[in-house]
Amino acid sequence: MNAVRNKVQLIGNLGQDPDVKTIGDDKKVAHMSVATNETYRNAAGEKITETQWHNVMAWGKLAEIAEKYLHKGSEVVIEGKLVNRHYTDKQGVKRYVTEIQANEVLILTKKGEWQTEQATNGIEEAIVE
Repeated sequence: MNAVRNKVQLIGNLGQDPDVKTIGDDKKVAHMSVATNETYRNAAGEKITETQWHNVMAWGKLAEIAEKYLHKGSEVVIEGKLVNRHYTDKQGVKRYVTEIQANEVLILTKKGEWQTEQATNGIEEAIVE
């Protein structure tokens, strides 16, 4: 291994609309909750689906895109890196958070849904089927 990288890739669905805030004069940050599902069969042959929730943040232009085009239920591909941070809450307790800082977001939709969205918003992005 020449270089060890901090890289995360997820394909999942948004659990709610992105929470977008403006910091300072014009810098935006979007916080998103993304669910990924893993399906397998247990020893009894029953189909089991496990859902994992991931906290994702996107800055700048990605936050603007998230605000404009993403909504609850949107299927997305997120590529980014794991970020660990801490803060002190109002009660003085130190809290630790692990998040994914997105550096790429790809919107996955069905062709018919995409065409309707594209006509409405005038967006020109790749269709992934």
